[in-house]
Amino acid sequence: MDLLRSLPIGLYLETPVTWLHKTDPRIKLGWLVSILLSPIAANSAWRLSIVGFLIVLTFILRIPGRVWRRQLGLLAAFSLLLFGITTIAPDGLNVSYTPRLPAQDLTFNRVRSPDAPPEPADEALANLPQPTSYRYILVQQPLFRMGNRQVILKVTQRSLDLAVRIGSLTFILLYSSTLYLLTTAPEEIAAAFEYLAQPLKRFGVPVTEIVLTLTLSLRFIPLVLEEVQNLVRAVRTRGISWKKLGFRGSAQVWLTVAERFLENLLLRAEQIASAMLVRGFVGANQHQVRWYEFRLQLRDGIIMVGILAFWGLRIYWGGRG
Repeated sequence: MDLLRSLPIGLYLETPVTWLHKTDPRIKLGWLVSILLSPIAANSAWRLSIVGFLIVLTFILRIPGRVWRRQLGLLAAFSLLLFGITTIAPDGLNVSYTPRLPAQDLTFNRVRSPDAPPEPADEALANLPQPTSYRYILVQQPLFRMGNRQVILKVTQRSLDLAVRIGSLTFILLYSSTLYLLTTAPEEIAAAFEYLAQPLKRFGVPVTEIVLTLTLSLRFIPLVLEEVQNLVRAVRTRGISWKKLGFRGSAQVWLTVAERFLENLLLRAEQIASAMLVRGFVGANQHQVRWYEFRLQLRDGIIMVGILAFWGLRIYWGGRG
């Protein structure tokens, strides 16, 4: 369970402070949305380039290896697993259909038996060179025989494109969001969302309440991970023999642990609510919440121009083609 502490899931890295920490949270949110939306209807090269961009950005920021090593490794392994499974998976269904016309009406010259050997003209036509080097089936290799059935490794253009799509989108979605949470404090995220959602107040949307809920949720994630880790360690230190307990006894133990887990979470939530009331918080509409003070610098302007260049490159080079 020490893995939970090493995975920066929803955690904010306070030190070292990188240049991405100092960037305006609104601009970082714009980059995050751009990275998440640009792979839609894009080619495989563009998706793979975003994956490479995120990995290179991690090294440029000089984030400590203890923070990103395990998560990046596990996420990359999971994405490669999805890539491998999707690559060798069938790319569709084998549909068998019956011709509308009889076999005799489909021939123009004469009827030939299906078991007859091919004529020399047919063989010459089949051996003609192809006009292009395109092949739909990339790999087709028999592996082993299972009973009366031959297992064949088959990779097609569609399965490879689908594998790249699934693997890259999974990596981009999870790692870009984690990198954003890693370099942006919850208060900055709340301030950015509230600033960008100001027009929704005209339609009666409770923006302040939503932002407050978002901030408390981000603060609550580490507490949930800590409670899970503490309960699992408590079970392990007692040296329970699961074989002697059997299935019924093991289920009762884990139900007790789950009940205790919910009680601890509710206790933590009550403590947070009491702390807010002690500090004079009576409601989002009656209490002025100051999340973060925005300060735009020259660096922020350059990064904002980078978003426009990013979308220009996406439109010019990243289309389906």
